[in-house]
Amino acid sequence: MNVSGFKAAAVAAGLKYRDRLDLGLIVAEGPVAAAGVFTRNQVVAAPVIWSRDCLTDGRALAILVNSGQANACTGDHGLADARASAEAVARALGGEPADVLVASTGVIGMPLNLAALEAAVPGLVHNLSADGLDTVARAMMTTDTRPKTVQVSGTIAGRPYTIAGMAKGSGMIAPNMATMLSFILTDAAIAPQYLRDVLARAVDQTFNMVTVDGDTST
Repeated sequence: MNVSGFKAAAVAAGLKYRDRLDLGLIVAEGPVAAAGVFTRNQVVAAPVIWSRDCLTDGRALAILVNSGQANACTGDHGLADARASAEAVARALGGEPADVLVASTGVIGMPLNLAALEAAVPGLVHNLSADGLDTVARAMMTTDTRPKTVQVSGTIAGRPYTIAGMAKGSGMIAPNMATMLSFILTDAAIAPQYLRDVLARAVDQTFNMVTVDGDTST
């Protein structure tokens, strides 16, 4: 996958397993319009709290995603770890922490291996490339049997665009997003409010109609 204006990379940071991609980063050329939808579970993981707050201004620069630890049900310490991971990326990119979204997937109740994550960030940023999106899709896999990606292209009013997406999740998938993570990128110029409206309509007709086991995760 390749979307103009975005670079990505993934590394084996050793967050839980050795020699396995487990930390991914997607970076835009600069802060861009961004929107998100999140679990409606009353118990919400620290990365959800952080990223939901970051998106109130309708923009983002980067997405950091890890597998191994979900950083869910980890209290104030977990929220501090989510912030610290965003700060580590912001330092390496020369951006603002509030423009770095974070997502974690893995064992609920297990704290984030912050030391390993922070140590891996410089190499992660160094490896950013226009062709790195597929590695991020693999890095966020847990019990998934394969990476899930798609890319489409077209034109609007004679102008070309590309949309690429990735997702992970094979259990605890019930309506209202559940434990699934999905990141969708486009080089089309879209105002933040319109992007939020389009995303909400699309999610209601797709992801929020999917269930596997009736469980909605954190």
